Amino acid sequence: LQELSEKLADVVLEEADPELWPGAGVPIADMTHEQRGSRYWSKKNAAATFALLERTTSLLTDAKDLRNNRPEDDADMEKQIAAKEREASKLLDKVMKGAKAASRGKA
Repeated sequence: LQELSEKLADVVLEEADPELWPGAGVPIADMTHEQRGSRYWSKKNAAATFALLERTTSLLTDAKDLRNNRPEDDADMEKQIAAKEREASKLLDKVMKGAKAASRGKA
């Protein structure tokens, strides 16, 4: 999860940079319909990636809290961590499917 969080942070920084969005530097009134749509999609994609980063960071924090609380049964702790990792994986799959669907709708 830590590695994923670091990768997502790099992607968020790139995707959230308005200078990299379609139509950067062009007044909105002068943008084509396609530029506006692509710009909107870029903003939504950046927001979705940021939400995934927030969720991953939250899962990491939860896992650290579990480790710090030292449940009496280490197997229970491992089960809880595994559950959080499965939850993160499902969330990642959902976001990726949404991004793919959005890109297919764009083409």
